[in-house]
Amino acid sequence: MENTSYCSFKEKFCFALGDASANIAWRGVAAFLTIFYTDVFGLTPASVGMLMLICRSSDGVSDVAMGMIGDRTKSKYGHFRPWVLWTAIPLGVILSLLFTAPDWSYEMKLVYAYTTYILFTLIYTANNIPYGALMAVMTPNENERTSLGSFRMIGAFTGGMLVQGSLLALVAYFGNVNPTIELEQKAPTEYVVTVSSPEDVKNAKIATTHGLLGSVAKFQMVGDTAAPTLGKSFEMKANEKYTFTITGESDLTKENISLINQSTGYSKSMYIMSAILALCMFLTFWGTRERVAPAKDQQDNLKQDLKDLMKNKPWFILIIAGLGYNIYNNMKTGIIAIYFTHYVGNAALAGMYFVALMLISIVAAMITPSLCNKFGKKNVFIGSMVATSFINVLLYVFGPTQILMIFAVGMASELFAAILPTLFFGMLGDAADYGEKMFGRRATGLVYSAGSFVTKFGGGIASAIIGFVLDLYGYDGQDSSAIQGAMPGIINLMSWIPAVINLVFAVSMLYYPITSVAKSESTSIATKED
Repeated sequence: MENTSYCSFKEKFCFALGDASANIAWRGVAAFLTIFYTDVFGLTPASVGMLMLICRSSDGVSDVAMGMIGDRTKSKYGHFRPWVLWTAIPLGVILSLLFTAPDWSYEMKLVYAYTTYILFTLIYTANNIPYGALMAVMTPNENERTSLGSFRMIGAFTGGMLVQGSLLALVAYFGNVNPTIELEQKAPTEYVVTVSSPEDVKNAKIATTHGLLGSVAKFQMVGDTAAPTLGKSFEMKANEKYTFTITGESDLTKENISLINQSTGYSKSMYIMSAILALCMFLTFWGTRERVAPAKDQQDNLKQDLKDLMKNKPWFILIIAGLGYNIYNNMKTGIIAIYFTHYVGNAALAGMYFVALMLISIVAAMITPSLCNKFGKKNVFIGSMVATSFINVLLYVFGPTQILMIFAVGMASELFAAILPTLFFGMLGDAADYGEKMFGRRATGLVYSAGSFVTKFGGGIASAIIGFVLDLYGYDGQDSSAIQGAMPGIINLMSWIPAVINLVFAVSMLYYPITSVAKSESTSIATKED
């Protein structure tokens, strides 16, 4: 191992690429997999919700196991770097397979979805747990680790912005079927459009792209008794003509009409994202080094570590609160694409919204240390949970044309929501210090792996809630009439449902015992036990 405490800019940059890569996968799945499963793959919301819940429930065992495996891995490259290399291509491949839609029976589609999603969670764990631990062994210097953490956060937000900001635009680009379009104006805001495709399209979507802030144009297929809807999904046969009446938009031209093969669009877009992911992981492996090795006489005692963990009060409370805010954040993220596609009527705005939230998240991360120095971590955590919840409820009152207000309130809510993950993992470190002080043993890896499980399991519960609520309202992503009937559920999921859940879990933080951690005293913890 190299005997140095400092990391070059190049090494920090390469380390940051690892979290950019991880967030291409994680945020891509969190934001788009639900709408892909329901609107493109044809699964029911209830099936999707159950799938997410079951698959995420297994992550606790795999996270702890991977932490133990990483500690015991021995190679000339260190304990953790080899896993970044070994999992780079498998993670990219499984991400592509997640967004591939084979034309099988419903039962076989479920088997495919379960198989690929379980493999995704396992491979992601094998990649992300060692990557998270890598920072601790790159340098023993506390200031350098803080710097690495900052680089990592920038990488995470960049990867998130890349996939969330560009994916739907890529889907539209790669899914374009080059249709033949005939357009006839019947009235100032009424048109008749006839489209045909040179190929069969299992899941075509027609919509207008007119106007930066989206249009309110409604489509009704001629001869269809269903109510007009924002856009339309339907199956097309090659060279057959499909005629729609479009109402509610003026100055419409052929260039403003979009016809997309959603299955092809998602698949090709994710191939690109997966290639970027693998490249970034290779650069992380190539550009980083492990310099800190465990003591040769260190004895493992997992049974005692687990016993101590169960008695660690701040850790236990953080896990409860962490579960709450992860359900909240993942529900907000998971419904955005559906909300903008079907309620607002402009899927492209979802990408802009994701980017806006990411930018405000960077601001939140930058102001978090100052807020904690002034008010304390516990108070900032509680205040952020309460503030983001009350602000998020306001999204309930806005109509689909009030785009600026939706963006403003969403960003204000995210300003506080983004503080929570920024604090959470740092406070887990405080809980590890607490355990060392109280029980005489330190189990940082175990503490971290349990925190990682809460992050994933919270996402699974969030996806399950989204699926169950949409199913309750009769949502069918391939039936425009059913989508319209489920609109109240979509609005509720975007606004007050996640907010109420977050507020309930916020109560647990009132019992958090660590009131302060002296920066200059790494082993001293001032606590107040209830």
